Amino acid sequence: MTFPPSGASLRGPLATLGGMSRLIPTPTRVEAAGNKPKLIDEYVGRLNSGHQAVSVAHMRSPGGWVEPGQTPEFDEFTVVLAGRLRVTSATGDLDVVAGQAVVVAAGEWVRYSTPDPEGAEYVAICLPAFAPDLVHRDDS
Repeated sequence: MTFPPSGASLRGPLATLGGMSRLIPTPTRVEAAGNKPKLIDEYVGRLNSGHQAVSVAHMRSPGGWVEPGQTPEFDEFTVVLAGRLRVTSATGDLDVVAGQAVVVAAGEWVRYSTPDPEGAEYVAICLPAFAPDLVHRDDS
């Protein structure tokens, strides 16, 4: 079976801008929150591609990095490529390692960190796309 099925086309949030395939040659580097510098390269999203329905970002965080807690208005799907990402929620900690993924629902309080010395590398997908005014970080 092919996707989309014969005769169908993608519409809505998965449609491309302008109705045709488009190469995204480079990401946009985004400033990160947290106690240490973290690299965020947005490939798809509000800044780099103009998509508001979804964002896709490649993250690299150093060992000992901790982000402020947040209660975002978007679902976040994270796939860990290397290292360990700690996901703290109201119910406790989840340690997500390379080859695993985690889903955090919109409206759930969460804090991300990388406790191991080697840090972590991961891809985060947000629906709708990440935006500073949708993340609702805790007061520092």
